[in-house]
Amino acid sequence: MDAFVPVVPTQLLMLTGGALTVYGGLNLPTTVAVGALGVLAGDLACYLLGRYASGRRPVRSVGTGRARGIAGRLTRGLRRPGPMMILLCRFVPGGRMAACFAAGRSRYPVRHFLPAAGIAAGGWASYGGLVGHLGGAALTGSGWRMVVVAAVAAAGFALAGWALASVTARLNSTPAETPVD
Repeated sequence: MDAFVPVVPTQLLMLTGGALTVYGGLNLPTTVAVGALGVLAGDLACYLLGRYASGRRPVRSVGTGRARGIAGRLTRGLRRPGPMMILLCRFVPGGRMAACFAAGRSRYPVRHFLPAAGIAAGGWASYGGLVGHLGGAALTGSGWRMVVVAAVAAAGFALAGWALASVTARLNSTPAETPVD
């Protein structure tokens, strides 16, 4: 569903499903399998939308500007549809929709798309289900642990966001020209 309505919190649903394997009697492998099949269906829908939106002719991406270091090589690699793009973008909020749509639009072969999307969906669902399960098991019967885990997670996400913003700002900045006297 989040393939068409991006505000649907699928990661939260996977975490909750994983936690319910501890509290609610759900089966962890079944929860992971259902989550993986659901996101794979959404990925395939985005792929098909891109494929039919492009018409008959394949669309080629055109590189722009000069790339810098590792970030530049990664960016160039993500412009071309392929297994690495599909796998990496699965874990980026909103990235999977763009990657799957781009793969369909560029006529990336479905025989290559489905295995990569399947592996990405399985990895994503396993990650979400296991984190929810382990978090639910660790927090059973202890309210203060839940508060500590939430605070550490919030601090970790804030630190990761700050680091990403600083690296991006550094890569995008150009040295200022200083006048020569």
